[in-house]
Amino acid sequence: MKNNQKLSSVDIHPRGIPERIIIWLHGLGADGNDFAPIVPELHLPDTLNIKYIFPHAPVMPVTINNGYEMRAWFDIQHPDLSLNIDHSGIEQSIKSINTLIHEEIDQGIAPENIMLAGFSQGAVIATLTGILFSERLAGVIALSGLLPNAEPIINQGSPANRNLPIFMGHGTQDQIVPLVFGEAAHQILVKANYPVEWHTYPMAHSVCPQEIMDISNWIQKIWI
Repeated sequence: MKNNQKLSSVDIHPRGIPERIIIWLHGLGADGNDFAPIVPELHLPDTLNIKYIFPHAPVMPVTINNGYEMRAWFDIQHPDLSLNIDHSGIEQSIKSINTLIHEEIDQGIAPENIMLAGFSQGAVIATLTGILFSERLAGVIALSGLLPNAEPIINQGSPANRNLPIFMGHGTQDQIVPLVFGEAAHQILVKANYPVEWHTYPMAHSVCPQEIMDISNWIQKIWI
């Protein structure tokens, strides 16, 4: 994807004027429609006036899927998710999400009223974007994700987001991104002194009602 190519997205607007933004990134092979149905399930107060942005990742060949083209935030080159990391793809996706954030700031939204969320691959990009962003953000929701070989990036995190609140959730029966990867990501962030709220759920590579409820409670702790 070229640097100047803007990501298209599914946007859900509040009844009132947007005061807060959640940018929510889907997983490998999905698109922005994947998590749009979660909005009513969160049961967040209308008074928060949240605008949701569900961007579509670019279409690219994914090595582990025999080069088949699908929406992806970065390439996956090896069954062991900790090997052959596509650092350039991750860097490009971070730039693309930075662009979305700056567009909302230019519309008058304060950075501390912008939250990032992501599932699986999207959790990787949401977390790293939040940690590196130059202005203080509201927080990050990282679901069923990982942070492969990310210690150097995390150690270079922006001073503005050194105590960025992070919600992490992972399924104990996840066979796509095994729990051990989520636990390792959690430990990396705790070691770097980020305030992480960590949850596990008896589920596979998915989202469950209890997790949605916990996410809702966490968002309200941040913004109410």
